[in-house]
Amino acid sequence: MYIQELSLQNYRNYAALHLKFEDKVNVIIGENAQGKTNLMESIYVLAMAKSHRTANDRELIRWDAEYGKIKGSIQKRHGALSMELLLSKKGKKAKLNHLEQQRLSQYVGEMNVVMFAPEDLNLVKGSPQVRRRFLDMELGQIAPVYLYELSQYQKILVQRNHLLKSMQGNKKDETMLDVFTIQLIEHGVKILQKRFEFLQLLQEWAAPIHSGISRGLEDLRIVYKPSIDVSESTDLSKMKEVYYENFQSIKQREIFRGTTLLGPHRDDLQFFVNDKNVQVFGSQGQQRTTALSLKLAEIELIHAEVQEYPILLLDDVLSELDDYRQSHLLNTIQGKVQTFVTTTSVEGIEHDTLKEASTIRVTSGTASY
Repeated sequence: MYIQELSLQNYRNYAALHLKFEDKVNVIIGENAQGKTNLMESIYVLAMAKSHRTANDRELIRWDAEYGKIKGSIQKRHGALSMELLLSKKGKKAKLNHLEQQRLSQYVGEMNVVMFAPEDLNLVKGSPQVRRRFLDMELGQIAPVYLYELSQYQKILVQRNHLLKSMQGNKKDETMLDVFTIQLIEHGVKILQKRFEFLQLLQEWAAPIHSGISRGLEDLRIVYKPSIDVSESTDLSKMKEVYYENFQSIKQREIFRGTTLLGPHRDDLQFFVNDKNVQVFGSQGQQRTTALSLKLAEIELIHAEVQEYPILLLDDVLSELDDYRQSHLLNTIQGKVQTFVTTTSVEGIEHDTLKEASTIRVTSGTASY
């Protein structure tokens, strides 16, 4: 799949913009703070209905405007698709082929993207929250039901945490707490099951890619670390049982703390290279190779699941990679993935893929070919 046209209205520092793209590599060049990353981000937001940079949608709307709009024309193997996202103070409205979608989970996944930005190099050594977000964003693209379960889980989590805080005083409503606990477990086990399945697939793609980048010297293994003692082989009914027992045993501690201490929102990922935890013992080079392997594996995993290659967004990341990893990345995508690259300059990057690229220059919220 690839994006043919993009229109922006009142988005970040763009009052109005209309661009057409090539079905190959598109290099977006400009000085810092001119709008390169904003342009890249708009493609991501069009696909995912949320930003990778902020949780506050208001920041995406031009400062003096009431609303912002992103429109795109996508070419897929079964034909063309029109996508539109309207951002306002009232929330988001998403349209596919001019028809408004009742739920965002019906919209997300129609256009697949893989974003690789400098902060993704922190996937290994960053916080557990970064790794959970990585899981949620990628899984949501290939499994709309996952997004639904996740949104339901998060709503109940907010209610449960609110109740736990109120129970720190004199109000002891353990019956209501049990109701929220059971509801949380119902959605939590489905999230857990989907994450286990996804990571098994990611492992299958990432291990050979990592071996290739490390010239066969390193073996990558991905391990999911749930907040309860279960594994991918545990069935749903047993998972529910283990969750409930654990919640009962820490009930007083949760009331004392005023927050939910178990569940997918507390889980983490670990990466092992040659059986050593990369986060703790890996060099910066090993950590970056692991992050790159995961991103390249995502591309192949999405292709295997939806039979189309996603659109790749490389935001200022080439300058962060050494020549060898740069070449490996560009060789992998050459000729098969529509790619957007932001950079202040292509000087020093010697690769045929970039020599054949279409160039867009960005200056103060305007873009030209």
